[in-house]
Amino acid sequence: MSTTAVPTTAPAEQVTGSAAKPPRTRRRGERSRSASAASHGILTVASVIALFPVAWLVYLSLGPDKDDYLHPGRIWSKMTFDNYAFVLQHTNFFEWLKSSLIVSLGTTVIGVMVAATTGYAVSRMRFPGYRKLMWVLLVTQMFPIAVLIVPMYQILSDLQLVDSYLGLVLVYCSTAVPYCAWLLKGYFDTIPFEIDEAGRVDGLSPFGTFFRLILPLARPGLAVAGFYSFITAFGEVAFASTFMLSDTKYTFAVGLQSFISEHDAQRHLMAATAVLVAIPVSAFFYLVQKNLVAGLTAGGTKG
Repeated sequence: MSTTAVPTTAPAEQVTGSAAKPPRTRRRGERSRSASAASHGILTVASVIALFPVAWLVYLSLGPDKDDYLHPGRIWSKMTFDNYAFVLQHTNFFEWLKSSLIVSLGTTVIGVMVAATTGYAVSRMRFPGYRKLMWVLLVTQMFPIAVLIVPMYQILSDLQLVDSYLGLVLVYCSTAVPYCAWLLKGYFDTIPFEIDEAGRVDGLSPFGTFFRLILPLARPGLAVAGFYSFITAFGEVAFASTFMLSDTKYTFAVGLQSFISEHDAQRHLMAATAVLVAIPVSAFFYLVQKNLVAGLTAGGTKG
């Protein structure tokens, strides 16, 4: 009678296979820890570089003397808010604020409305020369300001709009409308054409469809166009200093130049005014920030 030996130990392959865990595989699009750390480090450095000029401007605005920018280390021991008090009490700051808001908001309202109607017409209607119209708008952006100032001044002088808010608003619209029209045209292309057809079925006119159906859907694109128009008018210098002759009608960008003369440079007051100037822009950005990212990305592809 023969007997067979039964192995008492499991094969080595089974032991090692059950004890060792399989290596973790990264899913598609998932970054490694080193890549995440590198990207966070790059973003941190970029943020510091972007915020440093702003922080440095605020720091210089706290120096009481006009030459403190030459010795910034001395500002720390004598910081004061006297510069802000002087700007608010002894300059035309509020006149500059009024002029800047009138011009910037006027440019935003008129420019965005003209650009929206232009972009919608080119996006939806096929009239003769609609392609050439967009190219003409693009070509107008190629002319430098130095070439445009003289003919624009002549036109405003003939219309008696020199040294007027309306004249400056129209000048700024001539630079803001072409870009905003291209931007909004790309955004209107992403809105399905079936919405226009549904509006016609319900008895809406083309203007009714545009105002009641399309504009609410194009809110992110309108926010981007409005922000661009506001910033363009708020910080522009060349046109404002040429077409606005009265001291009470200076915008912020022109008013800042009053602190720098041939024989004197009050940079501490200029820095304080620059910090105050940034407040309205920051407030406007806060109001439209929710729609900025969606508006900037949606017009890039046609859905």
